[in-house]
Amino acid sequence: MASTAAPSIETPPSSKVLTIDSINLRIRNVEYAVRGELAIRAEELKARIEKGDKTVKCKNIVNCNIGNPQQLKQQPITFFRQVAALTEYPELLDPKHADKVTPLFPADAVERAREILNSAGGAIGAYSHSQGIRAIRDHVAQFIEARDGFPADPNLLYLTAGASSGVQQILQLLISHPNVGVMIPIPQYPLYTASLALNNCHAVPYYLDEAREWCMDLKELEQSLTEARDRGVEVRALVIINPGNPTGQSLTWNNMAEVVEFCHRHKLVLLADEVYQTNIYLPETRPFHSFKKVLRSAKDPAIRDGLELVSFHSISKGVVGECGRRGGYFECTNLDPLVLEQIYKMASVNLCPNVQGQILVDLMVKPPQPGSASYPLYQSETQGIYESLKRRSVRLHTAFNSMEGFSCNPAEGAMYLFPSITLSPKAIAAAEAAGKNPDDFYCLAMLDATGVCVIPGSGFGQKPGTIHFRFIADLKKFHCEFMDKYRD
Repeated sequence: MASTAAPSIETPPSSKVLTIDSINLRIRNVEYAVRGELAIRAEELKARIEKGDKTVKCKNIVNCNIGNPQQLKQQPITFFRQVAALTEYPELLDPKHADKVTPLFPADAVERAREILNSAGGAIGAYSHSQGIRAIRDHVAQFIEARDGFPADPNLLYLTAGASSGVQQILQLLISHPNVGVMIPIPQYPLYTASLALNNCHAVPYYLDEAREWCMDLKELEQSLTEARDRGVEVRALVIINPGNPTGQSLTWNNMAEVVEFCHRHKLVLLADEVYQTNIYLPETRPFHSFKKVLRSAKDPAIRDGLELVSFHSISKGVVGECGRRGGYFECTNLDPLVLEQIYKMASVNLCPNVQGQILVDLMVKPPQPGSASYPLYQSETQGIYESLKRRSVRLHTAFNSMEGFSCNPAEGAMYLFPSITLSPKAIAAAEAAGKNPDDFYCLAMLDATGVCVIPGSGFGQKPGTIHFRFIADLKKFHCEFMDKYRD
């Protein structure tokens, strides 16, 4: 008897609801270089190494494609992890376990964990307020006031899942139609180009001046804005990354004051990405100043009380380096109350930022103080991390400038160097034959030979005809071999 079961038919790809042609075109237009081709290739090589593939030239993979300090062996700060551990397992705070806890956790870590749990309602696995736990926002406000000398309002602070989440929220708020433009520095962190593509608006680039140590040129800002508005683009905002990523520059007070005046004069919202504010390597000559401080110090009350500013900070960088915990915040200054209501609504839709990230924000802005049990170790660890980052920056700057074809500005802040390289016509021809940009070709060759994964300058934006990459590791041996191989 013949079977009555329906024959098994493979569903052809064209019958799928979701195809590459049917998904949101904005998603397809997004490029995010730090997680792009180089990072994917690095993961493939890592898997082959782990399987014992002897054809892989390198012995291990060093992921320098994204700022990920602990992956590059930066040690977490002991006090932060002690408090986090106690909040994750509050049973340890029961007095009956004191004999076990006291040898491992200093008294101030225990007390801080109790304070945080109380402020979170006793359960960090529960939702918090949509803006973040109020006590933590109070501490952030106190941190900002101590840093700048001007008060901060906890009601104008939003804790977020890293600074990136806050940037995306504010850009989504700003961009109401496809003809909106946002000015971004070139080079820039790819978050901005990716987010602008996702929101289907205009990225309006302005170039930083490499010949003057990546300084911001007011004439360049004026020209970029004028050209965009002449094309009919409704430019609404200016993004500043200070200290710079990937360029490492730290803006002077006067330069920042010029930017504040420029934004006020041209009716632009200023978006200040300040996540590297503790990575300052020339504090005597190039100290960090927040744009909030510069704005509040303006003599003209129309500027001081009128310019709309949103500032971003994060636990991912600096000496904290807790990227994976996804904690950050943004502060709103001089925004319309009705707009603030909409920001709160957007935060409410997302329910709340993750509480573990909020806890690390609290510890970042309110660390152990002199006289406390944990202060000596905290001071030693944070100073050691800072000095290590500074030494590496100086060492790499010197090494790059000693190598054939390289030119590299010193890093005044942040975590990276952005050297330029001149490749031979033979190397550029080899890149073209491989269907690659010269910077991609160089970086892929470096990855295969050394296991070091970096991101080419084209992923951050660079002046046409120049070749750069963002870097935080040594490559002298590879570079010499590459230059010899493609020597004319």
